[in-house]
Amino acid sequence: MLLIKCDGKQPLEETDALHKLLERRLCNISDGSEQLSDRQRLRLYPNRYFAALNLEITSKCNYNCLHCFNAADLSPLQSELTWDECEHLLDEAQGCGIAEFTITGGEPMLHPHFMDILRGIYSRDMFVSELNTNGSFITDEMLLEMKSFGCKPTMKISFDGIGCHDIMRGRKGAENDALRAIRLCIEHGFTVMAQINVNRLNLASMRPTLELLDELGVCSARLIRTSESPRWLQTSAQLCEGGGCLSFAEHYDAMLALAESYVQNAHKMSLNIWQFMRVYPAAKKYSPEANLCANNDYSDNLPLCVGNRHMTGVTADGEIVPCLQMSGYYSQKGISLGNVKSTPLASLLSGGKYIDEVCTRVTSLQERNEICRACQFWQQCRGGCRALGTAMTNDRMGADLSKCIYYKGRYIEKTDEVMSRCGYERT
Repeated sequence: MLLIKCDGKQPLEETDALHKLLERRLCNISDGSEQLSDRQRLRLYPNRYFAALNLEITSKCNYNCLHCFNAADLSPLQSELTWDECEHLLDEAQGCGIAEFTITGGEPMLHPHFMDILRGIYSRDMFVSELNTNGSFITDEMLLEMKSFGCKPTMKISFDGIGCHDIMRGRKGAENDALRAIRLCIEHGFTVMAQINVNRLNLASMRPTLELLDELGVCSARLIRTSESPRWLQTSAQLCEGGGCLSFAEHYDAMLALAESYVQNAHKMSLNIWQFMRVYPAAKKYSPEANLCANNDYSDNLPLCVGNRHMTGVTADGEIVPCLQMSGYYSQKGISLGNVKSTPLASLLSGGKYIDEVCTRVTSLQERNEICRACQFWQQCRGGCRALGTAMTNDRMGADLSKCIYYKGRYIEKTDEVMSRCGYERT
């Protein structure tokens, strides 16, 4: 309550608590001329705190991606939040203390009220940090309008490799559309991240793809192993003997070789090899990324996924989920943790199935999995990524076996050896 009184208006008695706030620079002495902005005011909310919302405004898409993680099968997705539902959800998000949005789909720009939704977020003093898109609908006019009300998120544009993107996205011309969108966004001053799936179909195209993206001025490339989503398991089996997924050892080895090759020449674009490593060529630094929790940070009370405890997810049919990458699993299994169309968001973020899910402790997973109980790397790994563990075991409490390969295969040490040989320093 003391922080609420630190409003620049009312006099406060000097106390030890107040001095501690001053020492930590959580407040400062005012002569009465300073006022708090609305954003600065401390607010009390009835629900558990979630800083961000990953919002799928529509599942409709003009592409039919072979690896779509939202899909439970091969059927086109048709769910979409109405404008009234979006407005209501934005009001509720504001009332729950959510400040930050990731907007996604489907293809979010297919939503008939796409720009209204963006404006609605900013009119409520919230903001969009990331926008996931295939880029096909991006125009000069759209980018100018977004900038007019202060909306300049990181544009995360999908691009699955030179000569491969059309195949992966199920649409002729998708590659040209993505490259056009990347160029437009960079011309308008937007930060661009290229999102790249890596698998047996496109692995050979990765090196020239990174060169092209760096030349275009892309800020970072996020390389993601195409995982065992329900749709990808079906589609890739028809294109590759044994399926399109690289084994984790194959993926790690390929990404380490790719990073080593990439840093031989001067580049500006950073690499975010998801759950493996980050590379920062401008600073000649790198960091292993699968190490989710250092030994001295471990606690039995940690949630299964810190990210899920920070950002909530809402699908285009209103389902609340810990992680949109797991939405296909929940749909396939008929599991509902709650729906914002029928239950107030504040209620869903206060208690019930959803809160039980995201607040489940890591020890619950350890107790369920013998391989984790006996593992020397438990405190670093904590059972790994829930999306990967679920995809591999068809059990949301299943162990992420990719981390067994990562730690026991000495990939931290291998990364250190390769990158130090290239003159890079570990952060």
